[in-house]
Amino acid sequence: MTELEEIGIHINSIENTEQIISQLMDNYSDDVLHLVFSYVKNRTTAEDLTQEIFIKCYEKLDQFNNKSSIKTWLYRIAINHCKDYLGSWHYRKLNFSEKIWDYLPSKSKHVEEEVIAKDVANSLMSAIMDLPLKYREVVFLHYYEELSLANISKITGVNSNTLKTRLKHARELLKTKMKKEV
Repeated sequence: MTELEEIGIHINSIENTEQIISQLMDNYSDDVLHLVFSYVKNRTTAEDLTQEIFIKCYEKLDQFNNKSSIKTWLYRIAINHCKDYLGSWHYRKLNFSEKIWDYLPSKSKHVEEEVIAKDVANSLMSAIMDLPLKYREVVFLHYYEELSLANISKITGVNSNTLKTRLKHARELLKTKMKKEV
């Protein structure tokens, strides 16, 4: 039984395709948005690209062949779309202001602890967003999406050993940057 059949959906009609896309959007829209934001560093642009990604998934759903999970397939489309966007004339000619997500306050009872935790989280997010794309990508997928290196390899098409090396270099760069801020 395929992954789509498990949720009771078969790709054989327009209604089912719309139902699948609706289900994918319900399940993965926030994850895709965060992934896209890690590439473009702009919330509005990330929202626009996320919509384009789901349109692309709608158009290409008949090409999903169950060789990977639907989430892996969706992430692959998202990453390729982001890379295409970053290489486009439109992106290269515009200068976007960078924004970092607003974090929800921690569940700590002390205001000082909340302020410190938010400051550290903002510093860490800023440091991650300053990483070169190849490091930022693996950090986001490994730590924020909690994907294994094997799954990241399937999504990105990069060898697992290369990903291990990138993750190691990213941690070293983050460690150095965070030490400078302290």
